[in-house]
Amino acid sequence: MNRRQFLGSLASVAALPAQPKRPNILLILADDLGYECLGCYGGTSYKTPNLDRMAADGIRFRYAFAQALCTPTRMQLMTGKYNFRNWQAFGIIDPKERTFGHLFQDGGYRTAIAGKWQFWSYNPPDFEPEWRGKGQKIEDAGFDEHCIWHAAHTEDKGSRYGDPTIYTNGKLETKLKDKYGDDLFADFLLNFIKKPDPKPWFAYWPLALTHDPFVPTPDSPEFNGPNRLKADNRFFKDEVEYMDKVVGRVLSQIPADTLVLFFGDNGTNGTITSQLNGKPYQGDKGMPTEAGTRVPMIVRWKGVTPAGKINDDLIDSCDFLPTIAAAANVPTKSMGRMDGVSFLPQLLGKIGVPRPWIYSWYDPRPGHGKERWTRTQRYAFDHEWKLYDNGRLVNWAKDPKETKPVQNAEVRTRLQNVLDRMAAVGGRREISVSSKK
Repeated sequence: MNRRQFLGSLASVAALPAQPKRPNILLILADDLGYECLGCYGGTSYKTPNLDRMAADGIRFRYAFAQALCTPTRMQLMTGKYNFRNWQAFGIIDPKERTFGHLFQDGGYRTAIAGKWQFWSYNPPDFEPEWRGKGQKIEDAGFDEHCIWHAAHTEDKGSRYGDPTIYTNGKLETKLKDKYGDDLFADFLLNFIKKPDPKPWFAYWPLALTHDPFVPTPDSPEFNGPNRLKADNRFFKDEVEYMDKVVGRVLSQIPADTLVLFFGDNGTNGTITSQLNGKPYQGDKGMPTEAGTRVPMIVRWKGVTPAGKINDDLIDSCDFLPTIAAAANVPTKSMGRMDGVSFLPQLLGKIGVPRPWIYSWYDPRPGHGKERWTRTQRYAFDHEWKLYDNGRLVNWAKDPKETKPVQNAEVRTRLQNVLDRMAAVGGRREISVSSKK
């Protein structure tokens, strides 16, 4: 960014229009849903009328990126920090780490979470036993109320979809035959939202949909038969469309001026091929490619965000916390050093200060990352180019599968400066098995 752009961005921030000082906020996180799955992005394999309508009423971001797997993304989303600052092991968050739940509680908000937690005692007994019983329990994560799946040991998690196992405000519910997980989460949120209380509310809705197993939804004929939990890739379509349906149900019942943000936690499962703008598009979950990390992002704030706008700024998962905190006038000093960049000005129709690059430190299985999808990856990228810390440069915009390394001295120097800057503040952090606590 040059001096003229910087001064222009300051002027745009200073000229922001009036906004609700304490908006209600709903943050929705879809699981394993790439941007190609939504009609508003050009996807034609699935019907997503409610999210398409949300995009028409708000802002759709075309260059939103997550980490390649869901749990690393969730860590960044909840803390506003790159993973090298607080990652311990897969599914483990430091019990001392502050989340946006704590932040909004301290800021005078009612807080709730409904959906997938997965940040305590993630691994089974025969893998990384040193992390058994470690992490952050949902009761300590900053939410006044909770209704979640995967609160206990992994082997005790049960189904997230049909006949689910749900942990609601400290009570484990296992006898939920004929119920469906995401319906229960939606019902819980609506009950929370509709409670008579003068305080504004912040609700985090990390959906179970559309993660595998791909099984029947309540709209599938098979849901009422004996194979309710039998997985088949053909049910991915049912899951995408039911996800859209349940989101639409909640959106139709919340206050119209709620700040609603919809985001995906990583790309679509690699076993799924969809149609995007008339061409096949295969998911690449777990990999740092476009199909593994580029996700849908839609924001609607009626009366505030301009309707039907498309934004091409780079957005990273760690940008959400500073954005919603700024929208709510909640100070973030207690969170410590964060890496996110607020995109609030863009929501208000202004230029803001768009980030020129995104950095990724991706090490989902520290000390155990042997497989293709769990190897440590550190890279920086912009709208066109990506440089890995092993020196590999690709033009991801023209070569989304990253099959052909390229040479470009100017780009290499620019992105290497980013890698060097991040390395200087800990972005080359290595976690070995022996160093774990």
